Amino acid sequence: MKEYKVVVLGSGGVGKSALTVQFVTGQFVEKYDPTIEDFYRKEIEVDNNPSILEILDTAGTEQFASMRDLYIKNGQGFLLVYSLINRQTFADLKPMRAQILRVKGSENVPIVLVGNKSDIYDEREVSVGEAKDLAEAWGCPLYETSAKTRSNVDKVFAEVVRRMKTTGTGSGRNKGCCTIL
Repeated sequence: MKEYKVVVLGSGGVGKSALTVQFVTGQFVEKYDPTIEDFYRKEIEVDNNPSILEILDTAGTEQFASMRDLYIKNGQGFLLVYSLINRQTFADLKPMRAQILRVKGSENVPIVLVGNKSDIYDEREVSVGEAKDLAEAWGCPLYETSAKTRSNVDKVFAEVVRRMKTTGTGSGRNKGCCTIL
């Protein structure tokens, strides 16, 4: 069975842990201590192919930013998460993506842009249009999610697996030996 290493990145408080826990356990965690680093494994099926996801839920606080290079080096696919109700968290993704591309030494890295907290309609600060523009500029898909209602949670993890398959990342018996362009 093919294994994929997914790294969940974003600023503090955007809901990275809530998304990950909702995906892995099916439960919404309202309050928790800020994450330093949590690791999860989950078997999923994407497009009729069973896969194992190794998910690294990273720290969003700046004091742990120095660890990000290591997370990125070991990751194969990335969820870049921002909060729909906090414009600064959206702006924070640009240097994170630049760091991913720098560490990976490639422009062809599996990334999914994730706007979380879609259940909080009346406090939105990031419009769908500007998020779509950024996703288009980066050449990656965009999903709006809610860890609370589980909206699109499974879809973002499935999409990052699809992206990793098309770029040939992942490990296991089915790993290809070359890429034909």
